[in-house]
Amino acid sequence: MVSMLTLDASGVNTPFVMPRRDPDLADAARDCACFNLRKAARAVTQMYEAALASTGIHATQFSVLVALALADGAPLSRVADALVMDRTTLTRNLRPLARRGWVRIKAGEDRRERNLSLTRSGRAALDRALPLWQQAQARLHERLGDARWERLLADLPSVVTTAQEATAADGQN
Repeated sequence: MVSMLTLDASGVNTPFVMPRRDPDLADAARDCACFNLRKAARAVTQMYEAALASTGIHATQFSVLVALALADGAPLSRVADALVMDRTTLTRNLRPLARRGWVRIKAGEDRRERNLSLTRSGRAALDRALPLWQQAQARLHERLGDARWERLLADLPSVVTTAQEATAADGQN
């Protein structure tokens, strides 16, 4: 048997026991950064989804709305880079926001470029969601404690940069 620590509903680490059939797979489940980051991301996303449910905004949409509010009028490619998304994925994520009238997509100076901005109703939707996001953020911060919270926020940008650099280096080989 392999025991891994998982976060239960109250944010406490509890053991999760998996039958040990293949030591290499058990190591992958325990030690894989991608596996564990995705698992953590899903758990955190579920918490934020629950907090934002009454607004009709998904956690992923909230992040896009925030990025657009901060980079008003920016080209799609710059927003995609800031969100660490490819342009196709961002375009797909923008469609429901545009259908709701929350996002404006305009042709840029170069016809191939599209500039993105929030509409008034998009900003209003973001403003309605922000207090609920703040409550979820405070809940997670409280459960993690100040030291773990600060470490998490300090480490995540370097994880992003390191992974991007590794991907770029691998692409050059």
